[in-house]
Amino acid sequence: MTGNVSYDPDNHERMSRLRAAKVEKMAQDIPPTEILGAKQGKVLVVGWGSTYGAITAAVRNLQAEGLDVSSVHLRHLNPLPPDLGEILGRFESVLVPELNLGQLLMVLRAKYLVPAVGLNKIKGQPFKIAEVEAGIRALLTGARN
Repeated sequence: MTGNVSYDPDNHERMSRLRAAKVEKMAQDIPPTEILGAKQGKVLVVGWGSTYGAITAAVRNLQAEGLDVSSVHLRHLNPLPPDLGEILGRFESVLVPELNLGQLLMVLRAKYLVPAVGLNKIKGQPFKIAEVEAGIRALLTGARN
């Protein structure tokens, strides 16, 4: 080993696959995903980062009204939790509130082939609880597909 950059195509492929395998192996250290609410049902709200507070409050408010809604908050995005696909499959609808253009939504759709729906806000302000509640209600009533 010299420490020099290798431009050998076979070595590049081998090293790329080695790095990808290391990332995937890390998934075994991710604890089981905690679900706020029922373990299956009508709507699952999936959040990450700073959406936690508004999502949690909105879900708890709607659960108190007797609505069938649960949530998960992701702390690991690459790799994603190994149990996430199975969890997503137990819900009729998935709502993904994000303070961006929907990057997590695209990842969930691509990796798990779920028809998740985005609730995006890109105004530089956090979600209000009422905004998340409105998104959940829209899914529950079929107003948003």
